[in-house]
Amino acid sequence: MAKIVTLTMNPALDIATSIERIVPDRKLRCDTPRYDPGGGGINVARAVHALGVESLAVFPAGGAAGELISHLLRQEGVGYNAVPISGFTRESLNVAERESGQQYRFILPGPEIDGRDQQRCLDALAGAAVDADYVVASGSLPRGIPEDFYTRVGEITRRLGKHLILDTSGPALRHAGAGVYLLKPSLGELEGLVGHPIRDEREEEDAARTLIEQGRCEIAVVSLGARGALLATRQSIERLPALQVASKTAVGAGDSMLAGILVGLIRGLSLSEATRFGIAAGAAALLTAGTQLCRLDDVERLYQESVNAV
Repeated sequence: MAKIVTLTMNPALDIATSIERIVPDRKLRCDTPRYDPGGGGINVARAVHALGVESLAVFPAGGAAGELISHLLRQEGVGYNAVPISGFTRESLNVAERESGQQYRFILPGPEIDGRDQQRCLDALAGAAVDADYVVASGSLPRGIPEDFYTRVGEITRRLGKHLILDTSGPALRHAGAGVYLLKPSLGELEGLVGHPIRDEREEEDAARTLIEQGRCEIAVVSLGARGALLATRQSIERLPALQVASKTAVGAGDSMLAGILVGLIRGLSLSEATRFGIAAGAAALLTAGTQLCRLDDVERLYQESVNAV
């Protein structure tokens, strides 16, 4: 029985490689690539599994990339329900330039998903979420899916009596509706939700409170990058510092952070300590190369360091 079920409507086959230098108008021969299942919810499910908690990823899958995502999840031991669609699952390419240390990320658009396939994905989610503790809807929406799609996801989780955790951006975030248990916006996404620039820490806290007062969520965890995270509930506001690590790439850090928060809650940690555990998971993802996510030993070590520093 999966304790955490995730929904990813725009999955991706993530391909990571490196090259000495990127130059235009020339054949660029890259190093051996690494292939990983990708997309917000899939990444969360993989990170949850890596942290020792059973998860299940629901996603639409089409074409060779969709088949390979399923194959790679089986290899990792991550539970999944791939809903067949006629379109082709997208691919994304991450290229590390060794000379400069820069990362170049090329994200292709997802397929167009019609109403019938959207409903089949929602039905698969409803079936998988019956025995789950948390439902995570994460990532962008591909073509064909209305901007208020996550409102429909919220209706399912409310009917089942489950906690919905939402991590998305743009119009999908603005039209997500109310009733989300935990929302994890970045600072830029928080500005988009409240409709004005945020200039200082006081305005950050006011904006996070506004989300809760509007009924958008019960808990807001605002990612602040190098400044850590802002944890807001109806009762309190708390700032939790970032952990300083030697970063190889930021790919997957946000998804690992969210996975860490949920695993912390399932372990019985307080909301504050679970968020601290999530920050450790996000920092651990920075230690891995390419499209890899966090590793359990790194997360446990970094979390203990953060606890000792308090």
